[in-house]
Amino acid sequence: MSAELETQFERLASALAEERRAILEHDVEALVCSTREKLASLRELENRMPAAASAPFEQRLRELSEANQSNGALLARRRREVNWALRRLGRSESSGAYDANGQTEVLRGSRPIAVA
Repeated sequence: MSAELETQFERLASALAEERRAILEHDVEALVCSTREKLASLRELENRMPAAASAPFEQRLRELSEANQSNGALLARRRREVNWALRRLGRSESSGAYDANGQTEVLRGSRPIAVA
């Protein structure tokens, strides 16, 4: 594997590790920065990668892909947790679909959390 490509792989691995740390520590700013770095390193790898990747390239890409999928699963779980908490606090999400008038259907009701 060329030194230049190995540097790019390490850059991507570092960005994925930082992304995972940011997710686990609830650090939104670090998550945004690490995701930006991850995307930049992916673009750079795409530009430098030979058309016919050899076995070492494929193995390294597979490892990094698994790390990325693991981070995606963590993000999905975190999103479900946040949505659950928001629902408990009385916030409802929009359905994501538009009605005939071009509006999203959002239930706007309040729900008491406690009784005084």
